Formats: sequence, structure tokens, C-alpha cells
Amino acid sequence: MFVAERMTKHPVTVTSETSISDAAKLMKKNHFHRMLIVDNGKLVGYFSDRDVMRVAPSPATTLSRYEIRSLLDKMKVKEIMQKKVITVKEDATVEEAALIMYNNKVGGLPVISDVGALVGIITATDILKTFVNVMGLPSGKTRLTLEIEDKIGTIADITKIFAENDVNLDSIITCRRDDGKYDLVVRVDDRENGLDDIKEKLEAKGYKVIHIAKIGDNR
Repeated sequence: MFVAERMTKHPVTVTSETSISDAAKLMKKNHFHRMLIVDNGKLVGYFSDRDVMRVAPSPATTLSRYEIRSLLDKMKVKEIMQKKVITVKEDATVEEAALIMYNNKVGGLPVISDVGALVGIITATDILKTFVNVMGLPSGKTRLTLEIEDKIGTIADITKIFAENDVNLDSIITCRRDDGKYDLVVRVDDRENGLDDIKEKLEAKGYKVIHIAKIGDNR
């Protein structure tokens, strides 16, 4: 799954010469917390609602509304914008985008093309939607968590048990634990008759099933 497939295309932007007043109105209208700044097709910076609040007069000011509006009309976003922008390429994977957001503690990334043009934006919400879709959760899945050790052939052995019992695996994920063992998360299509027989056969082979749950539309 690539960023270009999950991003929002043609994001709303302003130029560096846009007044803070106009930019603030645009942010409020679209419920944005951040605004990207583009000059001549090139991403040059961004600013947040906190940046706007930083330069806006205090509520305790003696200025009239007209004077406040006039002041913000004269100031340009280039005076408050952040020039260092963390971006991601459109051909990057969604996992790469998620890691960049995680490492930099940001909730979204501008997406640029190979020539540096802004082509979209991907947010934490887009990443979450991707996760839900990839896991197939809306259609209903049964999730099993097994405790396993890091041994060659473990995955093949487990998948063989499912195959022999005519259970199609939807996805498999491993998560390393602090104690050195692994949680193996297996997702299969929702089953009305449950997976008690599979659990018994897995545990007979030494694989402890520590959790079974149905997630999504279980109709």
C-alpha cells in the first residue's frame, strides 16, 4: 500500500503573501489545525493554529475588533510560517509514512512528487483507515493470538494446521514481547461454528492460544 493511494489529493493551501486574517478564516472554515504554504507550485512552509494565536492580540487588549482585523490583515503568513517541513514521497509505503509521523510526533505529512511538487497530504486518520481496511475488519474477522517462540518452521507448522482443517488465513502478524517470546496474531474469516477444534489441535502441538475474539461485522 503506497502513500499515493491513501493520501488526500489537492490539499487546500495558501501562499506566503496571504494575510493571516484570510488564512485564519480558511482554517476555521475547513476545521484545519495546520495550513500548508505553496509559492509557485513549491512547498515553502506551514503554520498552525498555535502560530496564529501567538501573534493575535490578547483577549485583554484594548484594541477594537476593527483594529484587530486591520492588524491581522496587514500581517502575512510568511511572518509566522515554519520553514522546515517534514514530508514524504508519494511513492513511499504507508508504513514508511507512519514511521516518519511516529518518529517526529506529527499528525500528518505533506506528500511531494519526485520533482518536489506538493501532490497531497496524508494524516494519522488516513493511516488508521488503511490499517482497518487492510485487516478487513469491517467485513468481520476472527482473531486468534498464539504464544510462540522464535523457531524455524513455526509459522509453516501453524499454517498447516489451519489448512488441514479447511480454514483460510486472512493475515498473520508477529509481535515480539519483552520476555523474548512472540505473540502470533492470526486473522481468519468470521466463522459461526467457532474455532474450538483448531484451538485444541494447536495446543496439542504445543502452541498456546491465549486469546480469541471476533472483530467487525459479525452478522
